[in-house]
Amino acid sequence: MAGPGFQRADGSPGASAPRRALAHERVRFVGEPVVAVVAQTLEQARDAAEAVQVDYEELSAVIDPAQAVEPGAPVLCDAAPDNVAAEMRHGDAKATAAAFARAAHVVTLDIRNQRVAALTLEPRSALALFDAKDERLTIHLSTQMPTGARETVCTALGLEPEQVRVVVGDVGGGFGMKTSAYPEDVALAYCARTLRGAVRWVAERSEEFLASTHGRDVQSHVELALDADGRILALRIAGVANVGAYATGTAVAIQLLIGPWVQTSVYDIQTIDFHFKAVMTNTAPVGAYRGAGRPEAIYIIERTMDEAARQTGIDRVALRRRNFIRPEQMPYKNPMGQTYDCGRFEHVMDQGLPLGDWNGFAAREAASKARGRLRGLGLATFLEWTGGNVFEERVTVDVKADGVIEVYSAVNQMGQGIATSLAQLVVDTFQVPIEQVRVVLGDTDRGNGFGSAGSRSLFTGGSAMKVGADRTLEQAHQLAARELEAAGTDIEYAGGRFAVRGTDLGIGLFELAGRQADQRIFVDSTSSVAGPTWPNGCHVCEVEIDPQTGTVEVVAYASVNDVGRVVNPLIVRGQLDGGAVQGIGQALFEQVLYDADSGQLVTGSLMDYAAPHADEAPPFLHTEMDESTPCLNNPMGVKGVGELGTIGAVPCVVNAVADALARNGHAAQAPGLTMPLTPAKVWALLQGA
Repeated sequence: MAGPGFQRADGSPGASAPRRALAHERVRFVGEPVVAVVAQTLEQARDAAEAVQVDYEELSAVIDPAQAVEPGAPVLCDAAPDNVAAEMRHGDAKATAAAFARAAHVVTLDIRNQRVAALTLEPRSALALFDAKDERLTIHLSTQMPTGARETVCTALGLEPEQVRVVVGDVGGGFGMKTSAYPEDVALAYCARTLRGAVRWVAERSEEFLASTHGRDVQSHVELALDADGRILALRIAGVANVGAYATGTAVAIQLLIGPWVQTSVYDIQTIDFHFKAVMTNTAPVGAYRGAGRPEAIYIIERTMDEAARQTGIDRVALRRRNFIRPEQMPYKNPMGQTYDCGRFEHVMDQGLPLGDWNGFAAREAASKARGRLRGLGLATFLEWTGGNVFEERVTVDVKADGVIEVYSAVNQMGQGIATSLAQLVVDTFQVPIEQVRVVLGDTDRGNGFGSAGSRSLFTGGSAMKVGADRTLEQAHQLAARELEAAGTDIEYAGGRFAVRGTDLGIGLFELAGRQADQRIFVDSTSSVAGPTWPNGCHVCEVEIDPQTGTVEVVAYASVNDVGRVVNPLIVRGQLDGGAVQGIGQALFEQVLYDADSGQLVTGSLMDYAAPHADEAPPFLHTEMDESTPCLNNPMGVKGVGELGTIGAVPCVVNAVADALARNGHAAQAPGLTMPLTPAKVWALLQGA
């Protein structure tokens, strides 16, 4: 099934072929694991794998979702003879049609979010150890969600949760690609248990391109209706998502539900007609990738807003002002039933435009023309949803007699600095040096939870840590009052020490812990936040195009980002800038390609797949955070930040290229821009092809 709650057009359950650890009877995509070889050395394993002969019967392949739904196309799942795993329709088709009938302007675009690879620095890896003494399996895994990985292994092998422990160290990048257990992880666990020993596996880069989940891959037909003054009357979208050979619940939800949650973004649009299909093809499965549906949706609306401005003659800044949701409308329920707790979108744009020196563009454009370059100015105003809709988190806080406060959380460290941020929150509560705080993450024996996904690590995990630390300090306060034989109201705390107000009587926090029966003060705390967060931003960028070659260079980038309260500005800035570089990569360079006839992966290495390099990133000298509108759904007022930069960069860069074309006599070609904007594509557009 393609995830619970999803259906096909006839009302039958969403469909997908069952996924096994190794292909069974049929291989559905190039890269699907077929045979597992276990050896004592890597060289032996490679030699043995090369000696394996598989007798294949060649089948036809289909890689394009539009072709996959045509009659006679190869069928990937018998329950879905049309290859449509699931589809959903949102909004009011009749009301939308009526709005289009009275519209003064109708803007139509065909937009594609191409397939991309996550490209984590650390490939997937796993080490499974079977302890024959207690009949228990321990799996060391590079994953964002250890509890979920354990559940998958237990389900696949018929084990109870207490029979499996998943341990995660520092993960070298996840970007959503490591949010679930893979078939290789299950096969490894099976081998270790069968052999009653230890087995490890580390993916090579080529295997990552072939078999890791990819991101995006959505084709959309978009129509926007506006009145004579430029106010949006309705939005209509028909989208087809290529979810690959196996339609996972995550892949289907991202494109049929999560992306649509933010499709109307920061604009006051209540009349919609959305029709989305999840289609199976002979390609690697698609899953979460930084933004997971929100970059696709925001790219659609922001590209359409700029084209609407161009076609109506309304200034694109003015068009946005006319359609922004206003602060007095908060809390605001969008047409998908999602409630924004707060947001001042025009206020953010009013900061972003001068930060990008919007009004000084003409002089820079003239300088570019003098050098034979075309210059364009791009804009994106947007929001996103964070949280994974899992709002509860558990932490433990252990104040030890040896002078250490050890805290545990189910969120995970994967390069985003969450351990540092959690430690800072503990320091804020206990007022001790950060060296005395030990953060433990990623161990299902210590605790379980949703993990790190959907930019929830700080606003959910961090909020839980703050609540847990406060509860622990309150318990310590009561213990100190008993120890010092004073009323609780007479006890004050500062700098790691309790004291009786107005006296010299006192006791240190860690000394107090040492006087307890088990020589510690321990609190197991579970708490919840009230709902998701809605970070938002205004991104402005400038590009230069060499008309002789079509090469696009991002020469300036500025952004103002409403991420609520900021715990660690350096970490937040790194998340925003790093995310923006990934968005620039999608806009200009990156695309996963398959051969249409054979289904073979064409972009199977970094020689073929173009990722952005550090020297291609613009100087991020103008990245600012706006803390003036704290989130109302969590005690710290923070908003998710990990994916915001990626979401804003994609439309901002493409809008800048479209602007450069339009300013130089190619307005008719601007709607035809298709990512990635490679030199060959841009050059062809400049030639009118």
